[in-house]
Amino acid sequence: MFRQAINDLDVWKNSKNRKPLLIRGARQVGKTWLMREFGRTHYDQVAYINFDSNARMQRLFEGDFNIERIISGLQIEAGVPIDAHKTLIIFDEIQETPKALSSLKYFYENAPEYQIIAAGSLLGVALHRGTSFPVGKVDFLDLYPLNFAEFLQALEKTELLKLLEKKDWPLITAFKDQYIDLLKRYYFVGGMPEAVASFINGQDFSDARNIQKKILLAYDQDFSKHVPPALVPKLRMLWNSIPAQLSKENRKFVYGLVRHGARAREYELALAWLCDYGVATRVYRAAKPSLPLKAYEDMSSFKLFQIDVGLLGAQSGLDIQTILGGSDIFEEFKGALTEQYVFGELRNKKDLFVYYWSADQGSAEVDFMIQHHGKVIPVEVKAAENLQAKSLKAFRQKYEPEISIRTSMSDHRKDGWLTNIPLYALGTI
Repeated sequence: MFRQAINDLDVWKNSKNRKPLLIRGARQVGKTWLMREFGRTHYDQVAYINFDSNARMQRLFEGDFNIERIISGLQIEAGVPIDAHKTLIIFDEIQETPKALSSLKYFYENAPEYQIIAAGSLLGVALHRGTSFPVGKVDFLDLYPLNFAEFLQALEKTELLKLLEKKDWPLITAFKDQYIDLLKRYYFVGGMPEAVASFINGQDFSDARNIQKKILLAYDQDFSKHVPPALVPKLRMLWNSIPAQLSKENRKFVYGLVRHGARAREYELALAWLCDYGVATRVYRAAKPSLPLKAYEDMSSFKLFQIDVGLLGAQSGLDIQTILGGSDIFEEFKGALTEQYVFGELRNKKDLFVYYWSADQGSAEVDFMIQHHGKVIPVEVKAAENLQAKSLKAFRQKYEPEISIRTSMSDHRKDGWLTNIPLYALGTI
């Protein structure tokens, strides 16, 4: 399985001002595999340290931050000699030993020659507990589930992927039936590495769904393990409301769908924990499409997205016949799956700020707005080939954006001010 993040790690390795690298991501998105695979392919040896339930490492970092002493302990623990120029040091589940996280500052300041990659599934949660964070002393890499291009590569659909990369639209259109079928499969399987690996090995949708259910159960168990007990019921209600929130025609988050009569102030802290855990993300409304979008952020209005389109389907109980067969149930819910998919594709793009827009009176809404290279670009999402984009037209008439994008199952084409990008080619945006 290939992850595009390998290229980012290669850039980090060769950077002149390299800092210890911290990989952020929810549980089971492939952080451990990525670090080990990068070490295997780019270094002579790897010193792998897992801090989960590791009392020896707790004691090692309880002492001072003398780098020579720490390196001696790491060599014994990993069972390999550590050469600063030939060895990749991996700190896994680093949030379990807060002082190991703090030590990254001293590695950067006093021994920058050592090459360290650290990861933690619950880093955001750890900060709630007052963990000291090495601000300005580490580089970051956010890791998410496989995107559609990585899914194609995992299925060895390399020629189809090359067409997308070349943007050979006539040939892409000729094979659109294959792309659409693969996209529907991605809607079901999603991008969690274990689910994808299972599907690759057996082409069995039920195995992938069973793995998704186990992941959802693991998340639920983590909530009760790491979140303050008083917040757990509210956090679960928020988490379980996501399918209903996204299935509405207007996908703005409504607290009343969590519990009748619920108010934002009752759930703000639980929502912060849910997002810090990494399994949900808020996309805020921007009141005006001007630069920077952050200046026009309306924090009272947002959409709440799941981490993965496949997990959303599992959480919603959609079966494969519903998705591949295009039943009435899928017709009703495919807008939610499609917008979740589009969010995931946009989220994976670097230096892309993602918002949505709605008119003050609520009469029009554009699904996403992205800020990129000094431009604000509206993105309208259509789940099928119904290409009426009334909200996008209203947005254009009011703000006259230089570029407007609609993504749908229709073929690629430019209609004056509007470019239609097929959903399966959204990674080319």
